Order: sequence, then C-alpha cells, then structure tokens
Amino acid sequence: MKLSNLTLACLLATSTLSVSHFANAESDDFAFTGYARYGFHYENDGNDYVSADGQLAGNAAGRLGNETNGGEFQFSKGFEGSNGTKWDVVVMIENWWKMPGSIESQTSGGDEFTDSVGNADVFMKKAYAGVSNVIPSQPNAYIWAGRDFHQRPQQGLNDYFFMTHDGQGAGIKNLELGGVKFNVGFVAQTDGDNFTGTGDNGDYALTTKLHDIRLAESVTLDIYANYGLSDESSDEAELDDAYQVGTIFNFNGNKLSLRYTENSDNSVFNKTDDLNTLYASFEGGVSLGERSSMDYLVAYHNNDGASDAADDRTNYSAIIRPMHSWNDTHSTWLEAGYSLVDYDNADENSAWKVTLSQNIAIGMNSWDRPMLRFYATVGEANNKVAGDGSLSSGDTTRDTVAVGAMWEAWW
Repeated sequence: MKLSNLTLACLLATSTLSVSHFANAESDDFAFTGYARYGFHYENDGNDYVSADGQLAGNAAGRLGNETNGGEFQFSKGFEGSNGTKWDVVVMIENWWKMPGSIESQTSGGDEFTDSVGNADVFMKKAYAGVSNVIPSQPNAYIWAGRDFHQRPQQGLNDYFFMTHDGQGAGIKNLELGGVKFNVGFVAQTDGDNFTGTGDNGDYALTTKLHDIRLAESVTLDIYANYGLSDESSDEAELDDAYQVGTIFNFNGNKLSLRYTENSDNSVFNKTDDLNTLYASFEGGVSLGERSSMDYLVAYHNNDGASDAADDRTNYSAIIRPMHSWNDTHSTWLEAGYSLVDYDNADENSAWKVTLSQNIAIGMNSWDRPMLRFYATVGEANNKVAGDGSLSSGDTTRDTVAVGAMWEAWW
C-alpha cells in the first residue's frame, strides 16, 4: 500500500508525539566511548612477544611493548522519562587479536572467536538497557538486562582480569545497604562451541559484590562472592559447580587483591573438577619527584588439584615501570618484568622483558590519553616444560628483539 505524503506526515507526527510523551531525550546525551590500541610490531625471528609458557597472571612479564592490537567501541544513548526514570541503551563492538598459544586463543569462541593464528573479527560485546530512579528508597540503584561487561576487575601492568563474567543476563547495581553498596547479577556465558537456542552455552554465574566499605579514611574494601553452575545443554553439565570469593583492599590507590576459587580459576563459567586456584597481587605507584613516578605490580597465582596433575603450577611475576615526563607532551617510560612458572611435577618456565618507550601524549600524567608510543623491547623466554606438562627437548630459549609504534586511547 502506498501512503500519501499527508498520511506519512501524520504518522510521523503521531510517532514523534508518542515517543516524546514517554521519554524526554536531550540532544547532547548521545555518547561515543571506548578503548583501543593499534600499531605495528616488528621482530625478525618470529618470537614477537615475550611470555613464559603456562603463565597464569595475564601478561605476566609486562604489557608495555608486549601487547597485541585491538579495541572496544561503544555507543550509548540516555533518556529521562516523564515519570522521573533515567535510562540508557548501550551497544559495543570489539576487535581483538589474541596471541597464538595464549589462554584466550585456545579457549575462546563465540564473542571471542580467534582462528589458529590469532586473527580476530568484529563482534558484539554489549547490548543492554538499564534504568535508575525506579525504587523510591533507592534512587541510585541501577537495574539492567542484556549483554554486558560483567564483574571484571582489571589490573594495569599485566592486563589481567582476575575475575571476568561477561555475558547476557540481568542484575542490579549500587543498592545502598547501611553505608555500603551491593551488586547482584545472573549471567549466561556467550562464548564457546555449544550454543543453545537462546544464544548462550548453558554455563551460568550468580555474582555478588559488596563495595565501597570504608575501613579507614584512606582504606576501602570490596568483597566478591560468585557461584557457577551449568544446565544439561552445557559441555560442562557433568562437572561440579564452582565457587569463588575475592577481596580488593584499596590503600589510597595501592591495591591488595586476593581471590580463591574451587573448581575453576578466574571465571566460574569455566569449570574443572577438583581444581583450586589462589591469586594474590599488590599493585600501585609511587612519586619519584615532580615529573617522575613508578608503577609496580607483584603477583602470585597457584593452580592446584586439577584432574591432570601435570597442569599444577604456580606463576610468580613482578613488573616495574618508572616514568618521566619531560614536559606536558613528551615522556619516557622503562618497563621491566619477570615471570616464573614453577610446575609441581616438572621443571620451570621463565621469561624476562625490558621495554623502552618514548611517548607523545595529550597531557603529562601517566594516564593521559590519546598517546603515541615508539618503543623497543628485548627479552627472553626459557620454556623447559611443554604444554602437556612434559619436559621439552632441544633448545628451550626464545629471544625477542622488537621495535614498534602504537597509539592508545580511552575516551
């Protein structure tokens, strides 16, 4: 049926009136945000990045001059209803290149699909809506449903999420309980090879977080408690449920993070019977003068009791990054890191790395972005233990000498 111009105009006017009656959206509440880093990384011998095989604590030898390309690009739109409710709708796409042989490239699928050489495509990472000012006694409580980043506390120098439960589900954040705040959510994993008709793989997580607990004037505490389960459609249906607890003590910007998990590691989505893992780290920074500072991180990650005893190991790692700003544009960073993987029933894998980076940034602070980095990296990995837990034969060392240029920004 063909509509006349007058009929179409009336329909558009009616639609506009209907929308404006329920939501009063401002013209400036649309936002484009995200994080990205892209550039070139050249290493002649094919040992592009420095890592100890089997390391557990993220990029344990340090991420500067030792990380791959990728980005997360987010669009959001806010609305305020005539009933006083405040809404947002958020969509994010991502593109990440995973290191070949990394935990991510070996276990990922779905939203994080990578092929055998680590090339990643573009995928939907977020698609959710949320609302606040719904509960009269809890105006700041935020209720959401959809697909989202979920409970992913991240550390900077090793780029490690010591918990991560991205998925699709629903929850509520920032419920105020006597001076502290409480989050609770129930999410389904959207990664993996075995998808149900609802777009998840049958693995679920009930997550909680009690946060902003003030212990002293400059000390706060966050407490996490999570439970992982699976239904009959999951590849892990026959495995035991997973349990996880964790804390973050924040001492005026210096953080002590602790995590214990049964039948899993950093995500209760991914279960292994009889596996117990313990993670502890301390990270922060110190001022070395008006224009100089140093960030640091030490971490301990123990993997014990797996059904395959060859996987039992402990990853010890340490990273320091002294930084100096010559002015409000140019800075020089030097990062040194060491990662040791001690296998219970075999030998040790280790890696060290040093990166010198000359930077051009929008400001003189170490967190100011956008930034251009021009860097050189040297390092060595000595991997005496193979992926199956057996001793490697022949020359086990891999030397890396790399140069690169990369931009990085969050906005």
